[in-house]
Amino acid sequence: MSPSAPEPTATEPAPLRGAATVVLVRDSEDGVEVFLQRRVKQMAFAGGVTVFPGGGVDPRDADADIDWTGPDAQWWADAFHTDPKTAQALVCAAVRETFEECGVLLASRPDGTPVDPQSYESHRDQLVDKTLSLGDFLRGEGLSLRADLLRPLAHWITPIIEKRRYDTRFFLAALPEGQTADGKTTEAEVTAWATPRAALDAWIANEHTLLPPTWAQLNHLAEFSSVAELLGADRVIEPIEPSVTPGAGLAGLKFAGSDRYFAVAADREVPGLSR
Repeated sequence: MSPSAPEPTATEPAPLRGAATVVLVRDSEDGVEVFLQRRVKQMAFAGGVTVFPGGGVDPRDADADIDWTGPDAQWWADAFHTDPKTAQALVCAAVRETFEECGVLLASRPDGTPVDPQSYESHRDQLVDKTLSLGDFLRGEGLSLRADLLRPLAHWITPIIEKRRYDTRFFLAALPEGQTADGKTTEAEVTAWATPRAALDAWIANEHTLLPPTWAQLNHLAEFSSVAELLGADRVIEPIEPSVTPGAGLAGLKFAGSDRYFAVAADREVPGLSR
């Protein structure tokens, strides 16, 4: 919100900001694993919470002229029920945030030749401090965005009672062969691969905190035995915005599976959710 913008009134929801979250997965001896980050406690939103890589949309990427491999912006717009410009910005945000937060670059040479993400560390820093847009990075280095490495997964909208609200599309991506996810981000204090079941068990044991959208995706991932199975599954994406019961605190949020979520989380402090 700009300094001159009026503050939302008590009856006016905070404005929504477009965001993309990437559920990065790989096969392991224990089954599918997912890359998770525990955000530093100083973060303004959901500090100390375990999340997938992701962040806000950069408006500069909505109509950037870039080489693109895979489903086009109209395909993504149809999948996520939005317009092509917004869809392009969301896909770019997914690729940019994955590179910024864990060093995995969902791009290649236009002919499909793989690239070494470590050779673009200075560009990664510039993307983080926003002196460089993803479109300018890809175009300047002659790279093609690999939309074919992503799949639409889910769409969550922050409840109207929250002070910070995001309109977030979730993407699924397999870790590209030869690449490594790292923890080189100032936004996370801990990063690790874990099976969805192990991450959920740790949450039940109160070893970390999960917000409802992360909890829901982990439950979904736990149903699959391989990355190929996950990527090949058909999904119809519908927006999920938890409903609110005034005065009921956390338990007043309702969404699919909320009874199971709050059976564990009802008595806990959950950063990013109003009590």
